[in-house]
Amino acid sequence: MKFTKIALLTASVSVIASLAQAETLNIQTSFNAGDFSTQYLTDTWLPKIKEMTDGRIEIILTPNGSVVPARETPEAVAAGVLDGDFTSVNYFAGLEPAYAIMGDLISGYDTPQQMLGFCKDGGGEAMMQKAADSVTGGEVHVVACGPYSREALPARTPIRTFADLAGKKIRSPEGLAAAVFQAAGASPVSIPFSEVFGALEKGIVDAADASAYVNNDATGLHDVAPFPLYPGIHSMPSMQFTINTEKWESFSAEDQQALHTWWYDAMSAMTVEVDKKDKELAARDNAGDKIEVIDWAQEDRDQLREVARKQWEAYAEKSDLAKEALDANIKYMTEIGLFK
Repeated sequence: MKFTKIALLTASVSVIASLAQAETLNIQTSFNAGDFSTQYLTDTWLPKIKEMTDGRIEIILTPNGSVVPARETPEAVAAGVLDGDFTSVNYFAGLEPAYAIMGDLISGYDTPQQMLGFCKDGGGEAMMQKAADSVTGGEVHVVACGPYSREALPARTPIRTFADLAGKKIRSPEGLAAAVFQAAGASPVSIPFSEVFGALEKGIVDAADASAYVNNDATGLHDVAPFPLYPGIHSMPSMQFTINTEKWESFSAEDQQALHTWWYDAMSAMTVEVDKKDKELAARDNAGDKIEVIDWAQEDRDQLREVARKQWEAYAEKSDLAKEALDANIKYMTEIGLFK
């Protein structure tokens, strides 16, 4: 009986100690509140980080712009206003040109899995850390990076070929994506993500660099842009998962590894889930009479890739770090057979 009481007491003390060490991380994401991605991560993957750290860490995801504008998250994380971010790094191209290369090598990688591999195993994390250090002075730790989807392109009017891009007004984040659209003959327009629906509805833009097909469907973009291009022709944006350096260094090596593993597991799973949902929704819409899903011919995709590569190289001249980022990507792409 004494042994049982002692065991119970020890277990109780252990639980109390564990609870006392629990840390809640407030992470702002560049996903919108209504996105499929936000809901999927919240319902399926946020609970897992508590399990993987035995309750020591939990994460609360807040939507795009909930605390600071997306482009200001590096400074907010560095200052401790946010514990971390889960943001498309395209937003930071104005801070350091390397982010344009790391954020979305337009028409470069064929699949999200390839680009996740670059981040995890091909030096991408280290490159992203250099970019973060250049704008935050080492106050932000990059835990992981990579995309989860090749984006679709919702459009108000049909863009069936490369030539059809000419003269089209396309909402695009600043940086490399805007440069590629402009080089292809389109007119990039920089507006916040939160204003995409209204801009399409009012005809301010003809098409929008927005998100995965499933996210665009969830937020009603196809109601005002019924000619989506899918699979996408342009964008596969890389997200970053960062944590304030001081907070990161307060975690045990075990919990640091758990956060790293958790993120890649979550992104890999979401890649599969989003691809499945995208295909189901595109097939459903194509079978109806309100939405026409446009899939470019390979020759049109190749034309855009040629235009894009020239813009990669031009952008790489903007800073030494951008050149290093492009070299790292090309090296990995060559290793996996995308270049000879």
